[in-house]
Amino acid sequence: MCARSAIHVWTPEDIAGNTLPVVRKARTAGEGAPERPNPIEEVKSQRKARHSMAKEHRPVEGIRIKPRMTVEDIVDQMQGTAFQARSLGNAAKVWSNMVSDHSTTIFLGLAGAMIPAGMRKVMCTIIQRKMADVVVSTGANLYHDIHESLGGSHWQGDASADDRALEKKMIDRIYDVFASEESFEETDGVIAEASAKMGPIRLTTRQYMLRLGRSLLPRFAREGMVGTAAKAGVPIFCPAIADSSLGISLLLARKRHGGCPQLDLVADIDEITQMVQNSQNTGVVYIGGGTPKNYIQQTQVITKLLGKDKGGHKYAVQVTTDSPQWGGLSGCTLEESISWGKVSPRARTATVHADATIALPLLVAAVVSSSSDALRKRERRSFPYLSP
Repeated sequence: MCARSAIHVWTPEDIAGNTLPVVRKARTAGEGAPERPNPIEEVKSQRKARHSMAKEHRPVEGIRIKPRMTVEDIVDQMQGTAFQARSLGNAAKVWSNMVSDHSTTIFLGLAGAMIPAGMRKVMCTIIQRKMADVVVSTGANLYHDIHESLGGSHWQGDASADDRALEKKMIDRIYDVFASEESFEETDGVIAEASAKMGPIRLTTRQYMLRLGRSLLPRFAREGMVGTAAKAGVPIFCPAIADSSLGISLLLARKRHGGCPQLDLVADIDEITQMVQNSQNTGVVYIGGGTPKNYIQQTQVITKLLGKDKGGHKYAVQVTTDSPQWGGLSGCTLEESISWGKVSPRARTATVHADATIALPLLVAAVVSSSSDALRKRERRSFPYLSP
């Protein structure tokens, strides 16, 4: 028997009445005829799906570039885009929420070579504008900040330079940034001398950075993070201080000048934990990861162990180039932190996978502009329960 196709002519009445017949595919001997869905029903299903999508999701919107646009305008529009542009826009929104919530103490963790890359003035703005109440930094960033504040420079170099030739010229390289080893040694000497004058007293890293900043203020030729924090009374912690040029300078103080402060890192942990315990809410901003990130994160674990569970940070923003699948803390997601009790399950969070030298200036400029009133009204945090 020859195969034949079923044929039906659809009339306007069929369409208007939604009574379209089911059209069957051609048959062959011994086979059934699978049904083809009614085209009208397919259209209805698609319209229903689109309606559901519109109710539950926001359409992607392109960034509209206009003359005289501000950074705030661009970052705000990024919230309507995708990928890391959207993440950056969301991060600016979360940071704005933090500074507008006057019950929240904001902790900022700073890792990576941010100061050599030109972020010193950005960090000064963060401290001056009260965008962070407490800073936890690597010793390297603090050292390079002091170096620049004293008048030293980092130089635009070449990432493909001959490092053997650089070593002979006493030039240190940080990717495409050059620095003079001779100039660094001068900075080492200044820090060592200032540290030795403090005597062999027991201090936390917060107390040490405050004293160091204040003692060097008369010698600073430029505005820097350490000096700005010392004048504003903003605490700076440096939990891995030995793993930096600050640690080298402290050793020089002991060897050359006969003594230096004895840093009590356990008391350090106690101090930053007290800050969290005495705060109604906490928010965190992580530029990079490393020790500063975990040092802040673990305070929530400690408060719980001490019987004063704070429920995790209320807000969290991180800018990182690391990935979570390698298991390292720098790349771990803020969602993973919820499992440890470090971030609240109800927290407002945003993660930006981007070079911090691009993301940080944009974030700070956007928040300064969009939250100018909140920042002006925001009170500078004080910590009277800590020893001076």
